[in-house]
Amino acid sequence: MIDRNLTNVIFQTFFLSKEYSNCPLIRNIAKLGKKIKDLDLLEQIDSIIVSLEYGKRILINNNHIDFGKIKRENFLEIVDYNPVKRILLAIGPGEPLIETPVHWIIHHARKDVNVIVQIHDERLNEKIVKKYPITKKERPSGTIDLAKELLKTLRTDNTIIIKNKGFLFVGNSLKEVENEILKLYEEFK
Repeated sequence: MIDRNLTNVIFQTFFLSKEYSNCPLIRNIAKLGKKIKDLDLLEQIDSIIVSLEYGKRILINNNHIDFGKIKRENFLEIVDYNPVKRILLAIGPGEPLIETPVHWIIHHARKDVNVIVQIHDERLNEKIVKKYPITKKERPSGTIDLAKELLKTLRTDNTIIIKNKGFLFVGNSLKEVENEILKLYEEFK
């Protein structure tokens, strides 16, 4: 008998289908990715995670990809997530990122949030840290504790710093979040 230690598993994924998503919002994400790439903002960024509310589902990238060349196969539709049982129901190819449950929780806790962009970028200079709210504690990725910490910090601003990880932008539309990203990265110049 094989001993499987599943105590460290953050969530378990069940795929309803491995087909590519047909969500029309993918084109809008691709436009945002191209714009960010054209502005050379991606050079020093470790990774980007984008999620959009799509009906009762969320659409989220399934791997850390070159956002200038994003395609349908780079996305999952998350149909449901049960944080107590830690079960994720998904449609699409690939495996979900560890941050997926946190995005699901934020989308469903805040009805005014339709778009989340999480940028892992450790270039947090003193000027930036003083301007934006920062999470008080560092929490492990993908956990309910991190989701709670982010939701607390998001009470005061839609652009926040995730302690020792990067930035989180939330908004009602892709355009709103895009403007916040461009505003923040102008400060790096």
